[in-house]
Amino acid sequence: MSRRLAREVAMKLVFQISFSALEDQPIDDYIESYSDMLSPNNIQYVRKVATVIKEHLAQIDAYINDYSENWKIDRLGRVDLSILRVAIAEMLFFKDIPYGVSINEAVELAKTFSTNKAPGYINGILDKIHNHLVQKAR
Repeated sequence: MSRRLAREVAMKLVFQISFSALEDQPIDDYIESYSDMLSPNNIQYVRKVATVIKEHLAQIDAYINDYSENWKIDRLGRVDLSILRVAIAEMLFFKDIPYGVSINEAVELAKTFSTNKAPGYINGILDKIHNHLVQKAR
């Protein structure tokens, strides 16, 4: 099964987490509900995304606050926020995923699950973060 579906599952899980702090068992229960549609590698990916976001939420959200113009965390819709959190988690903690893939997949999720303006906005924020990370790596 595709990584795109795994990203969608991860985004939906992160969306749920934004309403309440989910503990490890509910996360596993959520992931288990998709086990027939996801490969073992993609199940591992979803679990890692959820864990990384739980452990590094402040750092991930700081990137959103620093690179979004005129929109801070509390003004973002939860879907857009969830998409951004997944993409930034990938960019910071999944070295095997190219930045461009994370950005493109986030834009595709926004096209499917958010408003008409969200893909451009999400692309803009992630592109700025990408440029920062590339400069930082030099």
